[in-house]
Amino acid sequence: MQEVGNILRIFQETKKAVEQGDSVQIKLLSNQTNNTASLTGDPDNIAVAVIVYSLSKIIERENYKSLPGWKNFYNLYMKSIDGIILALKKNDEATAGKYLESIRIGIDKISGRLKEYIQDVFRNASINKASKLYEHGISMERTSKLLGVTMFELASYAGQRTNDFAKTMTLDVRQRIKVAEDMFR
Repeated sequence: MQEVGNILRIFQETKKAVEQGDSVQIKLLSNQTNNTASLTGDPDNIAVAVIVYSLSKIIERENYKSLPGWKNFYNLYMKSIDGIILALKKNDEATAGKYLESIRIGIDKISGRLKEYIQDVFRNASINKASKLYEHGISMERTSKLLGVTMFELASYAGQRTNDFAKTMTLDVRQRIKVAEDMFR
């Protein structure tokens, strides 16, 4: 795990934002991990980005709170964040990693629609973060492997995001060739 102090701060601020119901702040905190993740390719930083971003999306959807299993999931998430914070304060990265993993494992223990919704949020968050890493210059193949998404999913999502930008800017031939090459790496 790289930049332990930064990850500790991210989780401390995330916990505070969750308690305040501030999904926008949580999303901003997730974006702060993108630079480190893109520079290092550190899987733990990438997991932090996905987990925190997913949490922002889950918190902003008020209807989830009325579904069966919400309270158990929320309690697991908060206990995991507390565990991560405590472990990082002790410089125990292995335990922090186990708590990161417990969040993903906890999703499998949920049943019904809430499980489906949360799995969907995590999948979309992985694709979103993969797109951000790709924008930071990591190849499409490496990004898709790091986040467990297909290159097709990444290309489709990145293509949607760049369509608005493409309306105002045209890529030159070299840039277009690079984009095409990245799709097949």
